[in-house]
Amino acid sequence: MEFDPAAADLSLASLFAGWALADEVQAKLAADGFEDSRFADGVVFQHLVGGGPMTISALAERLGVTQQAASKSVADLEKRGYVAREADPADARARNVVLTQRGQAVIAAARKHRAAVERQLRKALGADRVEAARLVLVDVMDHLGAGSSLRTRTVRPPR
Repeated sequence: MEFDPAAADLSLASLFAGWALADEVQAKLAADGFEDSRFADGVVFQHLVGGGPMTISALAERLGVTQQAASKSVADLEKRGYVAREADPADARARNVVLTQRGQAVIAAARKHRAAVERQLRKALGADRVEAARLVLVDVMDHLGAGSSLRTRTVRPPR
């Protein structure tokens, strides 16, 4: 049975639009040489951008996951060259997770591509419509209590 996207409720429409936007950005990142990047990497990156270098335990706490889960994510990102572990200057026993140049580059590229996709949508659909949609989604996030986690870069994936 075929599904008419125009019949989607707000939750599904925003989810699927977000997925389509993410897929577009991921395709552009792959073309830039970041074919191994994943949308989910941003969940970890946001904490390193917003909070600077941090230990696995601090990262786990911010992500709302176990240290084992955070360590697994960091090991994967480290293997792909996006993060590294460095000695903590304040505590020789601790190791901080830091963004590498490649990690900073993929973040910069993603920002550039998100802006380009938004410009394309504004041209195709009209700047007023795109801005109105963006503002409605921001209001939805605020109404549902997600605005503060966005402002503080502490977004967690849905449970």
